[in-house]
Amino acid sequence: MAKSIPILLAKAAWYDYEILQMDVKMAFLNGFVGEEIFKYQPEGFTSVGEEQKVYRLQRSIYDLKQAS
Repeated sequence: MAKSIPILLAKAAWYDYEILQMDVKMAFLNGFVGEEIFKYQPEGFTSVGEEQKVYRLQRSIYDLKQAS
């Protein structure tokens, strides 16, 4: 892998391609979920009287099978 990056950069320079860089650390978290997923709020984030409230997710969050 370490040898492939300089080769790709050399080819990009040879063909005068534009090189872009991005952070994909959050790529899965920004995606929509393709099914209905319901979650309870984490402990410590609930209001009094809303401990049993359930939320339907519109986007992916950490700890979902669908996020990986």
